[in-house]
Amino acid sequence: MKREKITPPGAYPAVRLRRNRVDAWTRRLVAENRLSVDDLIWPVFIQAENGAVAIESMPGVERLGPDRLIDALGPAMDLKIPAVALFPYIDPALKTPDGAEAVNPDNLVCRAIRSVKAAYPDLGIICDAALDPFNSQGHDGILRDGAILNDETVEILCRQSLAQAQAGCDIIAPSDMMDGRVGAIRTELDAQGFQDVRILSYAAKYASAFYGPFRDAIGSSAALAGDKKTYQMDPANVQEALREVALDLAEGADMVMVKPGMPYLDIIRAVKEAFGAPTFAYQVSGEYAMLKAAAAQGWLDNDRVVMESLLAFKRAGADGILTYMAPEAAARITAG
Repeated sequence: MKREKITPPGAYPAVRLRRNRVDAWTRRLVAENRLSVDDLIWPVFIQAENGAVAIESMPGVERLGPDRLIDALGPAMDLKIPAVALFPYIDPALKTPDGAEAVNPDNLVCRAIRSVKAAYPDLGIICDAALDPFNSQGHDGILRDGAILNDETVEILCRQSLAQAQAGCDIIAPSDMMDGRVGAIRTELDAQGFQDVRILSYAAKYASAFYGPFRDAIGSSAALAGDKKTYQMDPANVQEALREVALDLAEGADMVMVKPGMPYLDIIRAVKEAFGAPTFAYQVSGEYAMLKAAAAQGWLDNDRVVMESLLAFKRAGADGILTYMAPEAAARITAG
């Protein structure tokens, strides 16, 4: 019988991976991934009324009125966060089944774009192209007889995107998951002279249970009729996500998004490896709420889990991260 070789006392392996972990400077030197302020995009909720309203299901997050928005973005500029994403809470009286307020060139989103650009010309602005904040039934598209109408919705999304581009939006982010919307929006923007306005497609957006607090924030949860499974993706699918990304890139998307984030790190990695295109992740409201609730109970160390969760996106291959924790993460990164 072959005897197992036993390392005699005092004999050690030549390769010790712990050697590179001994000092902080060595750990920094050999780190494979780094998180920087340049990786962060801050989602901000806006409302028409002055003041601020706390989002109960998202501790520390508020909807900001016109009198608060510009001041609130000041620290983001000081920290050099490159972009914000604006999400509106629309007066229920303005919501209709066709989401017509979405195409109003003087709606809440367009007013906010102009205001932010006037105050901070160098701050990037990202806006969703989707109808759920404006739709009285809480859907991303037009609902008729229990079905979401794809082509009719895309027509409205094109008009919405144009209105936002005219107001000064830098990046249009179609988040609706309608077929063909990226190509249609690209064609409309180009035809109207907005060739430099970029498209960040929510290419792999899953029908997830992690969106609940976001829907509270924009006021669509109470109105939502049914679910979104006929247009958002099945959480079971990976190859479908790659097909969606391929289509959107072929239609002219400049960047693609995976949403949600942490439960779908495998999708981020698969997309980045398959296409090499700029790939973004959205650390969604449910992810934020979980971490903050656990930290508030003392079950998790807030500072550490914030940074570790964001680093996970970089490790998976994300080029940019939409996160409600962008300001606090940027402050920690800046402080070193």
